[in-house]
Amino acid sequence: MTPEALKDLFKPFGEVAVKRMFGGAGIYAEGLCFAIEHGGEVFLKVDAFSQADFAAAGSSPFIYVARGKPMPTSFWRLPAIAHDEADELIRWASLGLEAAKRAAEAKAKPKKPPKGKAKPKKPPKGKAKKG
Repeated sequence: MTPEALKDLFKPFGEVAVKRMFGGAGIYAEGLCFAIEHGGEVFLKVDAFSQADFAAAGSSPFIYVARGKPMPTSFWRLPAIAHDEADELIRWASLGLEAAKRAAEAKAKPKKPPKGKAKPKKPPKGKAKKG
């Protein structure tokens, strides 16, 4: 699909930016990549909260092959009905954008060290321990 065709598809959802990537395109809203296009197919970002909805709609993940092994991604095919009905497109695209927001929030949170793995603090050099 051309960038113009992708923008037209998502018009009911809102303004999107389309950037070429990996032989396809990344589709962005609010600065987040919430969908990709590859081989004429559109795939939306999913996570643990939305994957079951996509599976129930008969969708499937985008899978690429790396070193001879299939690699499923967190992007699932846009259900066919969303290509024809604006309300459905808005629904599914919104699920994709919400998953992208949650992924961005999770990346932004500082990671806590695992419990029991923290290194004991050493006293500053030159100062003896009291005791």
